Amino acid sequence: MSFALLSVPAETALPIIRPLLTAFGAAVFALRPLVGYGLLAAILWVFKPLLSGAARAAVILFKPRQSLTERNERRTLRSIVALNRMARELDTQQPNLAAELRLLAARG
Repeated sequence: MSFALLSVPAETALPIIRPLLTAFGAAVFALRPLVGYGLLAAILWVFKPLLSGAARAAVILFKPRQSLTERNERRTLRSIVALNRMARELDTQQPNLAAELRLLAARG
């Protein structure tokens, strides 16, 4: 149902209004998706905290957070790998520094 159908009595009373109603109906038809997307954006904006909380709960459900000891072990392993990588890069230019880096990596 378009807006133009609501004003049929005005159209019969004033025949000059017919082109205006047709143009206005086309404008409403063109703006209808924009209004719908605007309403969707407004609803998402209002419920953003609820949706973000539900998303976090879903992430925690499928991938629980690691314990503190697991996170510390992972950090230590990353630092050991980084030290060994730096030692490999410096092996040809500065062998003494590379040996020291390997020693630090061996300590953990």
